[in-house]
Amino acid sequence: MTSLPRGAWQDVARATGLLSPTGTSTADVASTIFAEMSALAAATGAINLGQGFPDVDGPGYVKAAAIAAIEGDHNQYPPGPGIPELRRAVTDHQARHYGLDVDPDTEVLVTTGATEALAATVLALAGPGDEVITLEPFYDSYAAVIALAGATHVPVALAPTDAGFRLDVEALRAAASDRTRLILLNTPHNPTGTVLTRAELEAVAVVAREHDALVVTDEVYEHLTFDGAVHVPVATLPGMAERTLTISSSGKTFSLTGWKIGWVHGPAALVTAVRTVKQFLTYVSGAPFQPAIARALADDETPRRLAASLAARRDLLCAGLEAAGFDVVVPRGTYFVVADGARVIERVAGLPDGADGAELCRRLPALAGVAAIPLTAFCREGSPTHAALRTSVRFTFVKREDVLREAAARLGALGS
Repeated sequence: MTSLPRGAWQDVARATGLLSPTGTSTADVASTIFAEMSALAAATGAINLGQGFPDVDGPGYVKAAAIAAIEGDHNQYPPGPGIPELRRAVTDHQARHYGLDVDPDTEVLVTTGATEALAATVLALAGPGDEVITLEPFYDSYAAVIALAGATHVPVALAPTDAGFRLDVEALRAAASDRTRLILLNTPHNPTGTVLTRAELEAVAVVAREHDALVVTDEVYEHLTFDGAVHVPVATLPGMAERTLTISSSGKTFSLTGWKIGWVHGPAALVTAVRTVKQFLTYVSGAPFQPAIARALADDETPRRLAASLAARRDLLCAGLEAAGFDVVVPRGTYFVVADGARVIERVAGLPDGADGAELCRRLPALAGVAAIPLTAFCREGSPTHAALRTSVRFTFVKREDVLREAAARLGALGS
């Protein structure tokens, strides 16, 4: 960070909450609440349902393939675009699941996780004077990289409804302009667990075409959907393959989040632009993990089993939250569930008047032995969405069933 010009550092810091709009530091910030809640969990012995990573590793055969690659001396720089086997595995996966025809040699780039793919894409394709639309709530890195690019972040609400969080299509249309360069989507969506419908995505496609905008779609939870929800890649919609960059990774699908093997695919000219930036970020990474993930991508059964298991664990946690007095929005994808804690806040002694989800999360480790994240950590401070979700909390259910049962039992004390 110290190598950034002061103005750029401040833009990123404000976008992520490290600085207030006046430039002063603040404790109540989105970017530090994750570390704060994890520290509270460690200090109190609370079950940490704030951080979304599995507590069980992925398939043994994939780990064995990585070990074999290390022992086979695949430990030096891999090719800049990624090893050919992995790029072919990505294109085979996209053809098999979605009918997409992608050239592995010119239209695929392997990255250090989806986060680097997102950063390189925004830095390559947007800059000062451009606007980047995202959904709100949004994954925290989106705001940071938009600020790094010098572009303007334009959030559009996912509005809570009786049918879960849904895209406010009229708000999207109103937010788009001739300055809209990118529409950055995340579906299935972190933090709300929403899976955007084909109709919602078609509305996004119309707006993109009307304003000659590119669509960047973060699909890392693509296989983790429940209750018959269907993930629809934007690139499969008519006329959208030529203006869409699709990003995904192996971490969520195969429970290997620390390996950081991701990819982006799309039109060759756009992928070349992204690679131009990516080479000055990590350059390359994950040499022995790339052949292991190439093998994993041929495995369709492991993701199906994981999705079924996650659906059961989701139900277990949702039942515990409801018993504790939370109003739960049942997710149809991802690792996460959003629960409104307004009724719980009313019952908790010692909370100040007007207490919000952040205050509740600070008290939960001591009150119930469970840690979570306030949903406002994923919103722009002062936005209508931030206000609407001020008492909502995000919990993860990507933990072992016995851990979730214990968490549900602990939360039950709040309902008594």
